[in-house]
Amino acid sequence: MDSYRVLLNGITIPSIGFGTYKLGDESETIDAIKCALKIGYRFIDTASFYGNEEGIGKGIKESGVNREDIFLSTKVWNDSHGYDKAIKSFEESMRKLDIDYLDLLLIHWPTELNSETWRAFEDLYELGKIRAIGVSNFKIGHLEALKKTARIMPMVNQIEIHPCFSQKELVNYCNNYKIQVIGWSPIMKGQLLEVPLMMDLAEKYNKSIAQIALRWHIQKGIIPIPKSSHCGRMTDNIDIFNFELSEEDIRKIDNLDRNEKVSDTPPNTTYDNFKW
Repeated sequence: MDSYRVLLNGITIPSIGFGTYKLGDESETIDAIKCALKIGYRFIDTASFYGNEEGIGKGIKESGVNREDIFLSTKVWNDSHGYDKAIKSFEESMRKLDIDYLDLLLIHWPTELNSETWRAFEDLYELGKIRAIGVSNFKIGHLEALKKTARIMPMVNQIEIHPCFSQKELVNYCNNYKIQVIGWSPIMKGQLLEVPLMMDLAEKYNKSIAQIALRWHIQKGIIPIPKSSHCGRMTDNIDIFNFELSEEDIRKIDNLDRNEKVSDTPPNTTYDNFKW
């Protein structure tokens, strides 16, 4: 795998990642991480909320892959917002992952304490403890509000994105400000497997529906982070760099957008209601 994208600060990030939400117990997590790294994934995405940071740290160590060759991301959960709590959450994640630097730290969901939490991120970044900082599930309003107090703009916005929820306006905004979009739930929790167009395209390109969806992300400049605990599916998901969707087929997939989320918004966020 030799395809990367470049963040606003010049740091490179692999153009596909491995998602780890609900991977399972520690043993399963360790095995999944080792398998993903063996196959060729070099971007591992986790979060304090997932409860698997220790397993991921162990999996990385047992994989034999050099730490500097891995791009590792984690997130601060909603109950750890605010300057001091965010610092503490970061330190706890570092302890659990058993690492001495982090590649990317994200605010998991927006809350009313975004600016205070972000100030902690900026300080950690300027101290060299994190190579890049960003946000997750931020809408345009959240980013505009953050812009008023931020010294450093987010380098990443990780959001739910798939053909049926393509978030075009938000993606265009992020592109204009050179904020790299990372897409979670890129295969729509398997629901894309039932979409006739995706079936037709899979047959046309002799690829799986998941591979068609992930290739769509890649060609849109979005980094997908598919999740699987099965090595066979992990292998299929990363095997998307040997074909290209036509512009016409990209447009057909774009037209599947119906603003349909497949996730719920957790409580104590300002995702649905802004209070500026």
